[in-house]
Amino acid sequence: MTTQKNNPLHGITLEQILNYLVETKGWKYLGEEVKINCFTKDPSIKSSLTFLRKTPWARQKVESLYLFVKRKESKMNKILPPEEEIN
Repeated sequence: MTTQKNNPLHGITLEQILNYLVETKGWKYLGEEVKINCFTKDPSIKSSLTFLRKTPWARQKVESLYLFVKRKESKMNKILPPEEEIN
């Protein structure tokens, strides 16, 4: 198996990406950022995965959105000090 050290999505499935975005941002955000019906009209993980697997341009937009969100979170974690534990 070839390693892909320059591919930030290596080892992450489309389902993991979609679940992460839905859990952290929600369907409404996804529908606003990637304007496709499977995110705005009765959205579900299953129907969205089916559409994204058949539609390369939509999949690319979702993967790009995922990378954007992760980079933004990473920057925020560097700026904000870690919260202290309360005992």
